[in-house]
Amino acid sequence: MSETLRVPATTYLQGSPPWLLDWLEEEDQPLPRLWFADETPQTEQQVQGFEIDRCPVTVGEFAEFADSTGYRTDAERHGYGLVYTDTWVECPGASWRAPGGPGTRTDGYEDHPVVHVSFPDANAYAGWAGKRLPTEAEWELAARGTRFRIWPWGDQWDGSSANTAETYAGPLTSLEEWRKWWLAAVERSGPMPRTTPVGTFAGRGDSAFGCVDMAGNVYEWTATPSGLYAGATACDPSVRMALGRYRVMRGGSWMNFRYQVRCAERIHGDPSGWSSFAVGFRCAKDAQSE
Repeated sequence: MSETLRVPATTYLQGSPPWLLDWLEEEDQPLPRLWFADETPQTEQQVQGFEIDRCPVTVGEFAEFADSTGYRTDAERHGYGLVYTDTWVECPGASWRAPGGPGTRTDGYEDHPVVHVSFPDANAYAGWAGKRLPTEAEWELAARGTRFRIWPWGDQWDGSSANTAETYAGPLTSLEEWRKWWLAAVERSGPMPRTTPVGTFAGRGDSAFGCVDMAGNVYEWTATPSGLYAGATACDPSVRMALGRYRVMRGGSWMNFRYQVRCAERIHGDPSGWSSFAVGFRCAKDAQSE
């Protein structure tokens, strides 16, 4: 089982301050300001003490769970998982056992984060392990601490501290540049996730509380239903459609730009069985009484 780290009870301001959206708008990145608006306004959160896994759940750890319980993921039962080629597709046969689709395997990937896990899959593993999924407030606190940080290690981007698309393609400033990189990668080796072993960036990319891979590698499910910090916040229409229906995911992944792997960045996933080759999870639990 993964090492767990203790986060003490505290109060902090969750979300991004107004200047952060101004900064994003000025940066050389392709997404509109409205895309990030659901990170605002900052909201005071009182968080009880908890423990959180240092690393995302790995392929090897998930295999132990599946082998000991006979559990079949939603992707296995449905017969497909979401994979990006030149668009998102329901790839027949894609699952945590075959993350790029038929003919792909996880041999040699045992220490990589598991992917193609749905929200119910993540909860099933967490229950088996005697844990639970972290709330969104817990996840962000573990990632950045009580002081606002853009990334887990601080406010200056460091490409050697996280596994993102820029790890492979260099600095990216447009969706077209990203697309060119990804299509070339698919042509060379198929649509396999470009995950890295958990802890690859330990030391450089550690969070305020010592967690690793909280920026990039895989998106991570949280237990929190999608909602706005303030109901009147103007946001992207796709976010508005998710409210009250989806669950928040955090951390960004190996296929994202630096701006999408920030501590406060939010994305929303369908909890009814949806999974993809860029989504995993880590677990948490209530702190033990001392």
